Amino acid sequence: MRRLELLIPPPLIMLLAGALMWASSALWPLFDVAWIRGSAGAVLLVMLGIVIALMGVFAFRRGRTTMDPRHPADASSLVRSGIYRYSRNPMYLGVLLVLAGWGVYLGNLLSLLWLPGFVAYITRFQIIPEERLLRDKFGPEFVRYMNAVRRWI
Repeated sequence: MRRLELLIPPPLIMLLAGALMWASSALWPLFDVAWIRGSAGAVLLVMLGIVIALMGVFAFRRGRTTMDPRHPADASSLVRSGIYRYSRNPMYLGVLLVLAGWGVYLGNLLSLLWLPGFVAYITRFQIIPEERLLRDKFGPEFVRYMNAVRRWI
């Protein structure tokens, strides 16, 4: 299982999840629910996701550290300011909200079931390995941060 850790870049996982959501919606229209479908709600979720993810990107840039999720051990500093005071993973949270907006736009219950799958995969194969490497690199400072700030929200 460790071979999958940090292997697939999160943007590819996002695209795969989005494609699976679309395929589920297209193949099983029986699960379409009219009251879920909505452009306004979808746009709001997507915009919120983009803003949260960008806040994470800008905080990393201010901290002058790597944003490459495949190489968390290359981090030069531990970013705890800005959005990182509320979420240890705002970029992944932002992606989740974008996918949730996509799911609302599709209006298909089956497509929404891919959201917990995305969270499970990213947590197991991206976040947990990142946290392990950051704990090794930053030691007690990162452990204190982990204890003070939630993983997602």
